[in-house]
Amino acid sequence: MQQYREIKSRHRDSILFFQMGDFYEMFFDDAELASRILGLTLTSRNNGGAADVPLAGIPVRAATEYLKRLIEAGHKVAICDQVEDPKQAKGVVRREVVETVTPGTVLDQDWLDSRRNNFLVSLFPDDPFGIAALDLSTGEFILETTDPADTSAAVQRLDPRELVAPAGVELGLSERYLVTERDGWEFDAADAGEEIRRRFGLASLDGLGIEGQDRPALCAAAALLRYVAELQPSGLTQISRPTIRRKGGSVLLDEMTRRNLELVEPLQAGGTGPTLLSVLDRTKTSMGARLLRQWVLAPLNRADEISSRHDAVEVLVSDTRGRGRMQEALDGVRDIARLSARTGTGKATPRDLGALRDSLAHLVDIKNALDVLERYQDSCELERIADGYDLLSDLREVLERYLETAPPPTIGAKDSIRKGADEELDEARDSRDGGKQFIAGLQTRERERTGISSLRVGFNRVFGYYLEITKANRNLVPDDYERRQTLTNAERYVTPELKEYEAKVLNAEEQIESREKELIDQLSGEVRKRLDRLQHVSRLTAELDVYTALAVTAALENYVRPTMVDGFELHLTSCRHPVVEHTLPAGKFIPNDITLDMASRVILLTGPNMAGKSTILRQVGLAVSMAQMGSFVPATEATIGVIDRVFTRVGTNDDLVRGQSTFMVEMSETSAILHGATERSLVLLDEIGRGTSTYDGVAIAWAVTEHLHDNIGCKTIFATHYHELTQLTDELEHARNFNVAVRETDDEIIFLHKLLAGGTDRSYGIHVAKLAGLPAGVVDRSKEILSLLETQHRVASQEAPPPLDASQFTLFEDSQLVQEIKDIDLDKMTPLEAINRLAEIKRNVEGK
Repeated sequence: MQQYREIKSRHRDSILFFQMGDFYEMFFDDAELASRILGLTLTSRNNGGAADVPLAGIPVRAATEYLKRLIEAGHKVAICDQVEDPKQAKGVVRREVVETVTPGTVLDQDWLDSRRNNFLVSLFPDDPFGIAALDLSTGEFILETTDPADTSAAVQRLDPRELVAPAGVELGLSERYLVTERDGWEFDAADAGEEIRRRFGLASLDGLGIEGQDRPALCAAAALLRYVAELQPSGLTQISRPTIRRKGGSVLLDEMTRRNLELVEPLQAGGTGPTLLSVLDRTKTSMGARLLRQWVLAPLNRADEISSRHDAVEVLVSDTRGRGRMQEALDGVRDIARLSARTGTGKATPRDLGALRDSLAHLVDIKNALDVLERYQDSCELERIADGYDLLSDLREVLERYLETAPPPTIGAKDSIRKGADEELDEARDSRDGGKQFIAGLQTRERERTGISSLRVGFNRVFGYYLEITKANRNLVPDDYERRQTLTNAERYVTPELKEYEAKVLNAEEQIESREKELIDQLSGEVRKRLDRLQHVSRLTAELDVYTALAVTAALENYVRPTMVDGFELHLTSCRHPVVEHTLPAGKFIPNDITLDMASRVILLTGPNMAGKSTILRQVGLAVSMAQMGSFVPATEATIGVIDRVFTRVGTNDDLVRGQSTFMVEMSETSAILHGATERSLVLLDEIGRGTSTYDGVAIAWAVTEHLHDNIGCKTIFATHYHELTQLTDELEHARNFNVAVRETDDEIIFLHKLLAGGTDRSYGIHVAKLAGLPAGVVDRSKEILSLLETQHRVASQEAPPPLDASQFTLFEDSQLVQEIKDIDLDKMTPLEAINRLAEIKRNVEGK
């Protein structure tokens, strides 16, 4: 327990798995916490102390599943193993923490989503804000700087499982992240630079493209590398050279835009519906799937870089046979990035090495498919990939020479190394097999010698090999048989000869397992020598996979290559919503034309609910995002001026967790847009102001539109049911009215989903209510009330209320109650909190 306390003192924020023989034991608070999460029986024992110690344990062999559940619950677990043989230990067996597993450092492929990264992110608050992101499962290492106001969006794009930050700093990020605080001195840029130079064998950081402006990211990297080195004492050889991202280097999509456009997750939290990623994702490899996700979440913002990606997609779109060959070649490639990273940490199994070998065998087919693509030289991206594509033939030959065709998941389960690959191993196997053959023939020989026809040779792990004879034949047992075990109806014996060959077999098996482990370690070392090359070819393979997937989607879905320009205009002909279209029968989606230019940069879009206004907004945002990530777009023609940001505000619900009403959330999001948008931005607004009274809503919507038109000058589509806003086109030079058409027949409406020039002066709200199934009486009464409101601006004749008698009130400005009411911040209260506060005030008044 003294040893346990000393080790635990260095891992206070982790649950300590303390190995004691065949079990991992947990004590004190760790035991109580683990018993609740894992459903373990909580016991206690004295352990030499003054009082009983809470205790919970799990078998070492079953630890993986328990560990997974603790990590999924957001906890860290330190694995403390016995690191010496108990038979040879003098005193207490020596134990050390060999690894600390956290949500951000998981390496087991069975725990990870193969189609998304598992980033551990470090943050350094500065201006610009420094971010360092590391995916230990692949080795990807990213250094990024961003404006402080954009930090949340940048972190959410990485979607980390864990954050590292300076102690005491308020980050203002979602509580869904596990945050590990580190001392401020650990965020030292000089130390990080030295560590990166040493790790990659560089004289300076210039070779990585790191400049002075990247200092905050280096500070973040310093703490990140220190933290990971503590968690992985065995080393971090799998970390690749860092990728540098600077502020403004890509289109930053904030959380509400990613959610509203359903880029990678459905709009409804926890939903399983289609997303843009699911529509585009026809990748064949896990590496490609992860890269495609990154591209979707970080579109480019330079026309030349975007066009280079389009060139690659176009080559693959135009060559149907070449595209098919590339898909076939990619199919079957395993996750080279994660397999090589696991090998880098010393965790690779024989099966992992076999999967890596088989994947390397596919590289030849991929290179051949690339070389025979028609016009691949027309794409600088494909030419770059072809020139740098490393087949790693030397590593593949080594793995093929040593590994069995289907290696086992663990050493010893069956043979991992081919016969003939290693002379020492072959000799041990011959010795084992010869002993087994002798033992196999022993049964026949002993039956003949003893005359016992039921005699049989058996084996178990406790007693080893034995001769089993029924008790009815005990009188025939020879004198040289030694009793080993007594059963109910039989006796088990050994002979000197059997013990001799048993020792020979078991010794040989120990030698085989030991030698196989040595050879597997040697093969892992060969992989580690080539980690840089493996990571490079995995990146190139991922890029090829993404380009091929985008080409397949473009060909199947009839997408068109957009023309990218540095100007302002946005022109989409017969534009479609890629996700909605995917859910409808072929040809059922109704396309629309959209044009935004300097002369008409603001579109006021009116029409009834359910007519398709929100769909039009989203499809424009999706078309621009798709184009700038490198994809073709769902249209027959597209010219797109490169934008720097996409902002959306498309409906919301009360944020009850934060105590904010619908209107407060709406205004907060609108405020973020007005402060963040530039003249190169695309702003998509839906029903601004509907969370408050009509007049307030119209006033706010009017003022917001004026600000976007006059002060920012960005491309804007504003969908609204406030018909009063159609008058804005008389006031604003560059605003235009459009409406989503409906057809009205016999008190019924048909949604045409077609965009037409001009505004509309009706909302058709009662028609929509009827379609939704409101009772006929309610619908008829609604029509009567609407008529009264439209003609008399009131529902019914009402007498004016009598004037208030001031003498009824005894409250004064200096009273405690008035001050208490003044201090209430309604915007930050949930409805339940408001009711409770009102009840409290009522009790106080009644009490006085």
